[in-house]
Amino acid sequence: MAKKIVIAIDGHSSCGKSTMAKELAQSIGYTYIDTGAMYRAVTLYGLEKGYIKDGEICEEALRKDISSIHITFERTAEGNLITFLNGKNVENKIRTMEVSDNVSLVSKLKFVREAMVAQQQEMGRKKGVVLDGRDIGSVVFPDAELKVFITATPEVRAERRMKELLAKGENVTFDQVLKNLQERDRIDSTRKESPLVMAPDALLLDNSGLSKEEQRCWLLNEFYKTAGLE
Repeated sequence: MAKKIVIAIDGHSSCGKSTMAKELAQSIGYTYIDTGAMYRAVTLYGLEKGYIKDGEICEEALRKDISSIHITFERTAEGNLITFLNGKNVENKIRTMEVSDNVSLVSKLKFVREAMVAQQQEMGRKKGVVLDGRDIGSVVFPDAELKVFITATPEVRAERRMKELLAKGENVTFDQVLKNLQERDRIDSTRKESPLVMAPDALLLDNSGLSKEEQRCWLLNEFYKTAGLE
C-alpha cells in the first residue's frame, strides 16, 4: 500500500494553484485544503465587521475575534469545494475584488497567520492532503514530501484573473487586475511574517505557456515518483 504524503503547492496569485491542487486531490483521493480561501474568509470577516476600511485595519479588534473565526470546507455532489466561515457558506463572497484588494494586508498579520496555520496543520495531521498557498512548503508543512512552486508572468496571470472576474459579473479592467496582482506580489514577497518564498527543496513550475493537461500530467508524474507509485 502506498504511503500517504503531504503535498504543498505554493506560488504567486492567479497561477492556477487552487485549480491544480483541487484536481490533483480529487484524482488521487486526497483531501484538498484551500489555504488562500482561509485568509480570504478572515478578510471578509473583517470587512463585514467594519474592521477594515479604506485600506486600513483595526488590528486590535480583529485580534480579539481571531479565536472565534473557524473555517471549514465541504465538497458538493459535483465535486466543488465550498468555504464556510463559522458555518456560513461564503464561497462567492470571498472571491470579490474587495476581498482581493485587502487580503494581503490581513494575511501578513502575525496573529492571523498563526491562527490559520494552526487550523491548517490540524487538518493535515493525518497526511493524505494537498494544500496550496504561499508558505505551505516553507512554514506550514516544511517537512512535506512533495513541494511545488508555481509561477507565471504577471501579464498571463492578470489575463486569467480578469476572465474569472468578468465571468462572475464583476466590472474590471486588465490594468486594474494587473495592478492588484503586482501589489499583492510585492506585499506577499516582502512581508515580515511568512513571506512568499520558494522552499529550497521545492520543484519549480512556470506554467505561462502550459496547457491545463500538461500541468496535470506533470504534477501527477511528480506525485507518483514521490509516493513510490512509479
